[in-house]
Amino acid sequence: MLDLPEPETLYAALLARDPAYEGRAYVAVTTTGIFCRLTCPARKPRPENCQWFAHPADAQAAGFRPCRRCFPTGPTAEGDKIVSRLMALLREDPSRRWSESDLTEMGLDPSTVRRAFRRHFGQSFLQMARATRLRGGMRTLTEGAMMIDAQLDAGFDSASGFRNAFARLFGHPPHVWRRAADLRADWIDTPLGGMIAIADDEALHLLEFIDRKALPEGLRKLSGMVGGRIGLGRSHVTDRVEAELNAYFDGRNPRFSVPVHMHGTEFQRRVWKQLREIPAGETRSYAQLAGEIGQPTATRAVARANATNRIALVVPCHRVIGADGSLTGYAGGLWRKEKLIETERAYAH
Repeated sequence: MLDLPEPETLYAALLARDPAYEGRAYVAVTTTGIFCRLTCPARKPRPENCQWFAHPADAQAAGFRPCRRCFPTGPTAEGDKIVSRLMALLREDPSRRWSESDLTEMGLDPSTVRRAFRRHFGQSFLQMARATRLRGGMRTLTEGAMMIDAQLDAGFDSASGFRNAFARLFGHPPHVWRRAADLRADWIDTPLGGMIAIADDEALHLLEFIDRKALPEGLRKLSGMVGGRIGLGRSHVTDRVEAELNAYFDGRNPRFSVPVHMHGTEFQRRVWKQLREIPAGETRSYAQLAGEIGQPTATRAVARANATNRIALVVPCHRVIGADGSLTGYAGGLWRKEKLIETERAYAH
């Protein structure tokens, strides 16, 4: 699966700046001694001056230097100076209320910022900042504080603004989440962004990045499946998955042993269970995964089941890539899939 496609295919992807090859292929230019991503905006070399590599380390070992425009040695988003600058500011002050006028005052074009963040994260910077502010409000509610305290912690001037923003992200207004419920939801921070974990005292039911567009719909479906409401709080299962996520990202342990409850059809559960059999550092194509569950003609159904996985990382749907080695889609964002696969290569060694 790590073999590169034919040079003709890669060169066509280079000309098209095809993002499907992010993290999977790199081009080195013999006339300049520099290697780049296939999406690099620099002038394209002639095909006879190109060499192709599967990993940045291989290009560097061959004597090529990383490009200073596309930063091929780091995650795609980290190579964008605008993104790096704003993400640093967001980490410094997560409760700040951002507006387009703030971006203009920094000498940035709001439309350029919007396009950059949507390209890398699937949402605008202002949307990401709003979700980050809601984290404070969610945690305050989880601790049992009053609604007004949660509103202020989230940086909202009005209660209605806080309620509406909370409902757009989580599917229900905050007062509903304060009621007694069998399943409890809490926020978990990771190096790749905030995640919402929903668990009871027995198992993990959902683990999603909070900026996934389908999160509100997924929460409503889960609520319907369990026949009850989802409330705020955490159990020992939440603590366990948080500890295992920390170990995973710290490079200490790639395995997740937390018990999970998979809500889906019998076919979907078979696919999800097989995903958990893929070791960190390895990948599969959809066709290979279909063969492994004994249904080699069910490639499309396998792809749909992969896309509907609601327990990210623990059920590693990010380890499924295109047959040609391209990353294909990932509901958590291709930039995250790129980073996860790159991180797991260390476990393979």
